[in-house]
Amino acid sequence: MVGIILASHGGFAEGIYQSGEMIFGKQENVKACILKPSEGPDDIRKKMEDAIASFDDPEQVLFLIDLWSGTPFNQASNLFAEHKDTWAIVTGLNLPMLIEAYGARLQDGITAREIAKQIVGSAKDGIKTLPEGLVPKKEAPKAAESKQPTGAIPEGTVLGDGHIKYGLVRIDSRLLHGQVATAWTKSVRPDRIIVVSDNVSKDKLRKNMIIQAAPPGVRANVVPIKKMIEVSKDPRFGATKALVLFENPEDALKAIEGGVDIKTLNIGSMAHSEGKVAVNKVLSLNEKDVETYDKLNEMGIKFDVRKVPNDSPENMMDLVNKAREELTKKK
Repeated sequence: MVGIILASHGGFAEGIYQSGEMIFGKQENVKACILKPSEGPDDIRKKMEDAIASFDDPEQVLFLIDLWSGTPFNQASNLFAEHKDTWAIVTGLNLPMLIEAYGARLQDGITAREIAKQIVGSAKDGIKTLPEGLVPKKEAPKAAESKQPTGAIPEGTVLGDGHIKYGLVRIDSRLLHGQVATAWTKSVRPDRIIVVSDNVSKDKLRKNMIIQAAPPGVRANVVPIKKMIEVSKDPRFGATKALVLFENPEDALKAIEGGVDIKTLNIGSMAHSEGKVAVNKVLSLNEKDVETYDKLNEMGIKFDVRKVPNDSPENMMDLVNKAREELTKKK
């Protein structure tokens, strides 16, 4: 029987698992894997790997995930890369989709990919309104207009005022994920997302995943720190409004010291790992992080501590001092 993994941000996957059981009865070879606010990509991946290992037939796995480009999707996609011939991923998880999947996998010999094809229609048909006239007529989606020129631009060309515009510069250990691809992109409206990381720029799989996760109308690039420093001084990017993502504060500091004109850093999430202490639900810092934020603060960099645009900002240096105290106690 095809194994099914329900994956989501927060407890959504567990809730819909319970709802499906109420309607369709208890199910075997189904696991709910949730990403908690304090967890990172490695945590949700480990949960998925453990779930797959428990299935009767790990060669036939269907992922039903809440959001395209979110961390659960990105980690499932990473695992999927080694099983492209048999596994399948469907995002936009809802209850009609799940019930259809449960019914479909009762068919003898059906595969994960066949179920994936079958359930998309049920997921869409399950979206209805009262009054019925609220349902908009179907139109082809339009990509956001971009002011970015197409084709190669001769070196030395000056576009706009010759200086790249930073709509948002964010530190987030998950890099490009659901909160960035949806909430922040809609708020900032960039025409380019730039992930700056020496490590990720060398990882072909992660690099491709990030490029594929970019929302419609926004181009994504993954570059090493040295390249970002060069881009910041290249007048050909003068018409670019960028959303820049760093994996950690150390990389951001290197870029700023190299001449990247960053005035404010949005602090998103920093996953917990050995040697770190949690200072709130999504931020964990170690001694190196504390030293780096101290230096950035001394340089006059402002901090905007928010997961999503509607959050109330926290005081970053208060969180840094909290981490400093906790780390001192652990010595």
